[in-house]
Amino acid sequence: MPEGPEIRRAADQIAEVLVDEDITQVRFGLPRLRRYAKLLRGHRVVDVETRGKAMLTHFDHGYSMYSHNQLYGLWRVVDGHKLPKTTRSMRVLLQTASHSAILYSASDISVMPTGELSQHPFLAKIGPDIMNTALIWREVMERLQSPRFSRRELAALYLDQAFLAGNGNYLRSEILHDARIDPRCKPAQLTRGELGRLARSTLTISRRSYDTGGITLNPRLAKRLARTSLKREQRRFYAYGRTDQPCYHCGGIIRRSEANSRGLYYCSVCQNA
Repeated sequence: MPEGPEIRRAADQIAEVLVDEDITQVRFGLPRLRRYAKLLRGHRVVDVETRGKAMLTHFDHGYSMYSHNQLYGLWRVVDGHKLPKTTRSMRVLLQTASHSAILYSASDISVMPTGELSQHPFLAKIGPDIMNTALIWREVMERLQSPRFSRRELAALYLDQAFLAGNGNYLRSEILHDARIDPRCKPAQLTRGELGRLARSTLTISRRSYDTGGITLNPRLAKRLARTSLKREQRRFYAYGRTDQPCYHCGGIIRRSEANSRGLYYCSVCQNA
């Protein structure tokens, strides 16, 4: 599933071709949504926003389209109106005079008045968006210390969208590794210094992934590995997907375990509480 950085990059790509443009054609692949095509057609997109893993396309007449990629959803932006050949099911098509934005495969889509978005079942329960540039590390630290979250294992907490929206599986492993925190720990067990380090890593890693298109390594290490024979997928992460390989920080071995039915990767040395 795409995580916060990937959804934000997709939103930026869509905004580049849709914002301040009149939507000349609207099509929905799901029958329950087809009645909204006429409602949106002919109106102008004013903003494309993300809240965690959800995308909100806002129109100038006070309506918004909510979409969540779920596991298999994918946005594509193409020049002109000729659609790509694909076996995927088209769910949404938004066209301007010069471009097409297409959402494939996703089914969690709705259209509603912008003023009612806070009542949407998903949006009503999520926490702050990790890609929101106004979010600072002290706010993340406060959430880690709050009674609601402080006694939960970090391995589970860092997948909970009510804690921070946009976190996901690879970010969980990478953030905890960068902060040198054992995934089995609970925030209540950490020192104030460790909490601060974890809060900073939460924002640093997620925003670095956005800036680099999915690489969480620090720039110096990323450049060094780029000069090797490793393929890009093999040099993106500190821990995620690197089972039995040496830790870049301490030389310990990266281990894999299951947490919340998903792979969790950590260093057996520098993340051992």
